[in-house]
Amino acid sequence: MASLCIEPKISLYPNNSIIHIQPRSKPQIIFFTRKVKIKIKCSSTDPQQQRFTRKKKSVAETEKGVDPVGFLTKLGITHKAFAQFLRERHKSLKDLKAEIFARHHNLQEMASGFEILGMHRHKEHRVDYMDWAPGARYCALVGDFNGWSPTENTAREGHFGHDDYGYWFIILEDKLREGEKPDELYFQQYNYVDDYDKGDSGVTIEEVFQRANDEYWEPGEDRFIKNRLELPAKLYERLFGPNGPQTIEELGEIPDAETRYRAHEELHKDDPPSNLPPFDVIDDGKEYDVFNVMADPAWQQKFRGKKPPLPYWTETRKGRKAWLKKYTPAIPHGSKYRVYFNTPDGPLERVPAWATFVQPDAEGKQAYAVHWEPPPESTYKWKHTATKAPKSLRIYECHVGISGSEPKISSFNDFTEEVLPHIKRAGYNAIQLIGIVEHKDYFTVGYRVTNFFAVSSRYGTPEDFKRLVDEAHGLGLLVFLDIVQAYSAADDMVGLSRFDGSNDCYFHTGKRGQHKYWGTRMFKYGDLDVMHFLLSNLNWWVSEYKIDGFQFHSLASMLYTHNGFASFSGDLEEYCNQYVDKDALMYLILANEILHALHPNIITIAEDVTFYPGLCEPISQGGLGFDYYVNLSASEMWLSLLENTPDHEWSMSKITSTLLGNRNYADKMLIYAENHHQSISGGRSLAEILLGQGNDRGPQSNELLLRGSSLLKMIKLITFAIGGHGYLNFMGNEFGHPKRVEFPMPSNNNSFSLANRCWDLLEKEGVYRDLFRFDKDLMKLDKTQNVLARGLPNIHHVNETNMVISYIRGPLLFVFNFHPTDSYERYCIGVDEAGEYQVILNTDEIRYGGQGIIKEEQYLQRTVSRRVDGLRNCIEVPLPSGTAQVYKLSRILRI
Repeated sequence: MASLCIEPKISLYPNNSIIHIQPRSKPQIIFFTRKVKIKIKCSSTDPQQQRFTRKKKSVAETEKGVDPVGFLTKLGITHKAFAQFLRERHKSLKDLKAEIFARHHNLQEMASGFEILGMHRHKEHRVDYMDWAPGARYCALVGDFNGWSPTENTAREGHFGHDDYGYWFIILEDKLREGEKPDELYFQQYNYVDDYDKGDSGVTIEEVFQRANDEYWEPGEDRFIKNRLELPAKLYERLFGPNGPQTIEELGEIPDAETRYRAHEELHKDDPPSNLPPFDVIDDGKEYDVFNVMADPAWQQKFRGKKPPLPYWTETRKGRKAWLKKYTPAIPHGSKYRVYFNTPDGPLERVPAWATFVQPDAEGKQAYAVHWEPPPESTYKWKHTATKAPKSLRIYECHVGISGSEPKISSFNDFTEEVLPHIKRAGYNAIQLIGIVEHKDYFTVGYRVTNFFAVSSRYGTPEDFKRLVDEAHGLGLLVFLDIVQAYSAADDMVGLSRFDGSNDCYFHTGKRGQHKYWGTRMFKYGDLDVMHFLLSNLNWWVSEYKIDGFQFHSLASMLYTHNGFASFSGDLEEYCNQYVDKDALMYLILANEILHALHPNIITIAEDVTFYPGLCEPISQGGLGFDYYVNLSASEMWLSLLENTPDHEWSMSKITSTLLGNRNYADKMLIYAENHHQSISGGRSLAEILLGQGNDRGPQSNELLLRGSSLLKMIKLITFAIGGHGYLNFMGNEFGHPKRVEFPMPSNNNSFSLANRCWDLLEKEGVYRDLFRFDKDLMKLDKTQNVLARGLPNIHHVNETNMVISYIRGPLLFVFNFHPTDSYERYCIGVDEAGEYQVILNTDEIRYGGQGIIKEEQYLQRTVSRRVDGLRNCIEVPLPSGTAQVYKLSRILRI
């Protein structure tokens, strides 16, 4: 049986007109230009030896600069078991790539399945559908376009309908309108975007082909093209005609090739010059020599310089108006459809895995896909390009559905018009969207994905989402997507679970195929077709929607068979034992390698509570290749301190060590003061703990409110500025949103009262507006002083008794007094440079809701030549309780 996935000579993607030719031994694309020169060299060297030599060279080139344990060497770590695990993983990765190249030309094709899978408009007035369901016996498309008939549009055997890998292929031919005749040209193509094309010029097909022949062939060259039977007719007449030999004896011996050639040369020696190819036979005089056929070099160069007459073929292509006049689309835009399978367990219907727009269980009805092929006038036209990735990231994390102030699900357009301008004003340079990929249950926040290639229809259409991304780029904001590939929803009808009737299509069977606590399905990352699906999914969001980066959600769920629900002591043995999923690790390596190769400006972020060793190290040095990782322990620490530890018992050294994270990867760290999980997963936000719930604070006094506001500002400042090259903030936390997030669900009578944001709090003076001013100036501090892009801070003063922390980062000095009651009039802090230090940010300013204890005349402090904290100089600063200041060296004194 012919296979749709066997490696062909030419890659025919419908949306890519470039011909890619790829040798299996070297995974890269070769682009053939106008002049193609192929040189064949023969040698008497033993071919077995040649192959061996080439193989050795290829391996040496491939391994150049690669060290599977390179990052361990760099960090001075010696762990025999983990080093051996890295070497074995590197070898397995090479074997995996060899397996991939046996079926795909290169890694680009491996990650471009969306170009042929799913529903695609073909140039030859038809729609092609392709999907993967190895467990099915029969495949058809059903929908409102064919009356939901399972027999009308089917994958037919013998018409490339089904291959050995389990891929099904269905062609939906456009229907001729009444009174219209079929196209004269069998392979007639149409341009569905432009109203008119070259084929609408009125020139007939015969005229186009005649001009192609006239301009391409030299006089005489097309003799045997026009008269294909001339040569065989003459040969037949000579052998079997009336003048030919009648018996074997009359036939006689047939002369050898050289004799016949010499006789032919003698017969035609007086012929006039011709444009026919001038060939000759060269004899080297050896007894067993094979005669070489040589051509005139000038003629060869002239022949190779000719371009094939492909432009004439494009002149036959017609435009959109001609297509709509002659045909009715086989499946109109907006049609509802599903894929129908016949399986060993009986018939079933599924939402196609590669569908790009889905209505999941709309209004209690069965889910279905929506064919998305809008007319050109309704297709979104991109206007902006993304800015280059900044040196530091200030990421605003948001959920579109809860971004409005009304108790309803907000749309992409609402977010674009109302929230994006706020994010720009707030000073952030990137947004991170969660819950964008289609999911059936709204209350899951988008983490139980059902349709990996579809934007959630509850927020709008694919064109609306393109507008959101484009407008964000126009404001100078990068757009990141919180991508969930660690697991999938366990929904049969609309999701991937039991997609083809079997339990092991996309997922593991048995206990390994189920998440230990969440009931979600776990992918088979070692399966080539599953990898093809997931890698293509990543590439799809970048190619189709121009996404600038991904945060990979909950890596611990995929990296370990215990899904990360285990105690970690930090021993490297825990990262290479029997509970580690090597297939998942290799998938992440491939994902980073392919993404960074295809999209050099892409940013990948790892969310891994276990901080797997080498997470952000280069792949060539044994790492996983991520650009950043998220320090989740910082936000968990703040929540734990506020809920479980009195203010006066806080440990200053614990705060600094937790915020710094792993010092070896400080430049790769992104950090939250509070993450969205705290307020979404049934918990309380920091503002709700410290400030209460808006107007319902109860008997809380102004003094406690002031203390809570001051502490919240200090938490944000030290988290923001102590380490890492990036900072994340969840939507609303920039102004201390007073309420948690609670999505509508049966337990709250499907109420939307807590599934929104109280933007109206910013319209009036008060604590929330003050907090927003502070957060805005905090972002401005990084923009003007490059705080996040600088190296590690020098934490030179940590006093547990006084509860004071001070550190230097670049030219800036940060001083924090976490003591709930004690203030210090002249607190001595060591500095290296002698000079004048100016306060550039003070959490206690009145405009931030503070008391303004430090007066403006105290903002400038001059150093004292006294050795403090191991530094040559010091300054004596006023330090009220519950406040923090940022000083900048404004003038250096030379002594």
